[in-house]
Formats: sequence, structure tokens, C-alpha cells
Amino acid sequence: MKSGKSHKTLSKQEYYEMIESPDMLDYGVYLNCDKLLACQKPLNGLATNDELQFQIVHQVEELWMKLIAFTLVDIMQYMEQKQSHRVITLFKRVHRLQQMMTDQLAILETMSPKEYQQIRLQLGNGSGQESPGFRTLLKMPQDLWTHFVNAYLDGGSISIDSIYDEDYSHDEKYAVAEALIEFDELFQLFRWRHLFLIHRSIGLGSDSLKGRPVDLLQSGASKRFFPALWEIRSKMTNRWGSEYGKVRPSISKGH
Repeated sequence: MKSGKSHKTLSKQEYYEMIESPDMLDYGVYLNCDKLLACQKPLNGLATNDELQFQIVHQVEELWMKLIAFTLVDIMQYMEQKQSHRVITLFKRVHRLQQMMTDQLAILETMSPKEYQQIRLQLGNGSGQESPGFRTLLKMPQDLWTHFVNAYLDGGSISIDSIYDEDYSHDEKYAVAEALIEFDELFQLFRWRHLFLIHRSIGLGSDSLKGRPVDLLQSGASKRFFPALWEIRSKMTNRWGSEYGKVRPSISKGH
């Protein structure tokens, strides 16, 4: 390669200045990138270099939860109007956001347990259970269920059994019910994925920053928002099993 004009190599501090205070053109102004990039600790003040990705991942999770909550409010409104196509389309958005939230937790597993301890000391007595977005989402399923019952179960006169078995027709009531249970499932999967992250980072036998055993978090992950939608499956299976006979002839005989 021919040598040309000498290239000035930027220093670490020059790169830091470029990362933290880039020139703001229209795109950056519209997105408030100056404020967004100032939401993390100064690069020269990080407890460990892993602290930047720890803050960013959790801040991004809060933004996704804000969007999920905002979308769920729209879903409830469309339930009232019984605009089922809008309900189902918006639930697809929520489900994809939930999957993305779960997937991006894997980024945090690039930290070693020792490096995480340095970050953990920066949290004061805080924990993920105090997440404002998470706490908001925990309050919404009951209202979602109320809207579903009022709009699709005629205030409770139509049973879940009817939708799933007795009068099953794969109609809009069934489709919206399945959207609800997928929201429930993905929420609980996020909780379990977070538990495994904690297990890998600090262990489930340790105490939380508030002095409570971390494995108490498992009780929250075992709950279901819409138990009726889960219980109907066992109910139907047991009913069908009693009709078919609990012990059926083996299909392997003669082979």
C-alpha cells in the first residue's frame, strides 16, 4: 500500500469526546440524541467498562416497556370498540417487543461475576423489582382481562370453555384470548430469563441488595396473569382423557 498523507491516530480521550458529544444534525436533533447520550455515566467515571452496557441495556428495556404499556392502552381502547383486527395486530407488536427484551438480556451475560459486583455497588439499595416500566406493566393485566371479558365474553355470560371447546370455531374471541395468553407467556419467560441471568451473575442463593434472598423472585415468575386461559387446557385434556380412557392400547404392538 502506497504511503500517502500521514494519518493522525485519535487518542482514547478524543474518541470518548466523539462518542459522548457528537455533532448534532437534524436526525440527532429530532431524536434528542444529545440528551439520550447524556443519560449514562461519563465514560471517564465508569466503575468498570462493563457499566456502560449495563446501563444502556436496562435503559433500553425501560424504553421498550414504555412502548409496550402505551400500546396496551391502545389495545384496551380497541377492545372496547371490538376492533379485533387492531387488537391482534397491536398484540403482535407487543409480543415482538417482549421477545426482543428477553433476547437482549443475553448481552449482560458477557460480564463476569466479578465485574458485575463492581457495578452492583453503584446501585445503592436498588434492584430490578423497582423498575418503573416493570411496575407499570404489572398493573395492566387485570384491566386487560376486564376489557376482554366485557367485550368478548359479554360481561361473563360466555365461558372460556365455550370459546375453546364447546362452541370452538377459531373466531375473534379465540384469537384475542390467544393473544392474551401469549402476552402472559412471554412476560413470564422474560422473568425466568432474568432469573437465569441473576443465577449466572450472583447466584440464586445470595441475598439481594435489600437483604432478601434472590430466589424469592421465583415466586413472581411462577404467577400467571390470566389463569382461566391456562386452566381451560388442563380441564379440556382431563375431560377428553376420561372419554378416551386414561390408558389406551399401545400403538407399538406388532411392530
